[in-house]
Amino acid sequence: MIGTLRVTKCRGCGADIVFIKSVAGKTIPCNAESISYVQKADGDLKIVTPNGEVISGNIPEDPQKATGIGYISHFATCPAADSFRKARKSDRKKVRE
Repeated sequence: MIGTLRVTKCRGCGADIVFIKSVAGKTIPCNAESISYVQKADGDLKIVTPNGEVISGNIPEDPQKATGIGYISHFATCPAADSFRKARKSDRKKVRE
């Protein structure tokens, strides 16, 4: 366990992951290792905070300058991520036609 997050294994690649409930109510699989970040509107990374917010930011060179701790979505790093993506409604219609 990480704090109150339960660590489990990704079924696609075997990496350690945690699930965080977003503020919208969806469950986001994230890499289990937390990162320090600096929130930045034009940041290179999408970071999931422990309370479920998805923000943009960067990893600071100096950890003392970090503004928070969060997690990287596992979809961004998993080599098997495409096998877990759901088809869009428009794509499902095409399959049926």
